[in-house]
Amino acid sequence: MNRTRNQWLLNIVCRVWALWALLLFLGTMLVAFVFYLPCFFLKDPAKAAWHRQVSRVWMLLYLHLIGCPFSVKGREHFSASTNYIVVCNHNSLMDVPISTPFMPRPNKTIAKKSFARVPVFGWIYSFGSVLVDRNSDGSRRKSIDDMKQVLALGIDMVIYPEGTRNRTGDPLKKFYDGAFRLSVDTQKPVMPVLLFHTAKVLPPNRFFYLCPHKIEMHFLPPVEPGTMTADALKTKVFRMMWEYYERGIMD
Repeated sequence: MNRTRNQWLLNIVCRVWALWALLLFLGTMLVAFVFYLPCFFLKDPAKAAWHRQVSRVWMLLYLHLIGCPFSVKGREHFSASTNYIVVCNHNSLMDVPISTPFMPRPNKTIAKKSFARVPVFGWIYSFGSVLVDRNSDGSRRKSIDDMKQVLALGIDMVIYPEGTRNRTGDPLKKFYDGAFRLSVDTQKPVMPVLLFHTAKVLPPNRFFYLCPHKIEMHFLPPVEPGTMTADALKTKVFRMMWEYYERGIMD
């Protein structure tokens, strides 16, 4: 009986907290948008760098106010002499807004074109993204060229190889090939990144529910494509991330 009551109270508290987090997100977004305005005029890579700096300040404030302290481990794996294809696990809607700001370098994310239609948020979203319509073969082909252009400018490219949020209960879902073909084609190293606890903050199977919890981002050693095929590269990175995730959960 006590367990049921405690769960009921927790559900109420987390839904009230979700309302607070939503209102806070909207309010701080409007303030942050003033500082994003230069992105309308800047060209990449300056635009990506400015977008990341504003996003970092905004998200540091926001995460603090919703009770989600954030920490990063493994920044030393990034080299100043190259840029990367960053592949990140995807468990929650919280993943995307914290990925771009806390990467060590300017970056862009592959993202849904439909989100760019949302007023104000859509503009901020598109400044830091390569947009793709997943229902359009032409859009998907163009996104590959756009990502190659991003890499050619020295900007990191952030990709979620699972495609959609992982609801399986396993550390990772099966990876798609795109990020690894891009690495083989451009000979840019893959930087594996793991986010911990975002599914505890915003569970993918609960509607309008937010539970304060610490969030961690861990960078793993980069993997050079060398002479590997895209499939071999994908398998190697998948195993690295799976094994590290299991160790991280046990720690």
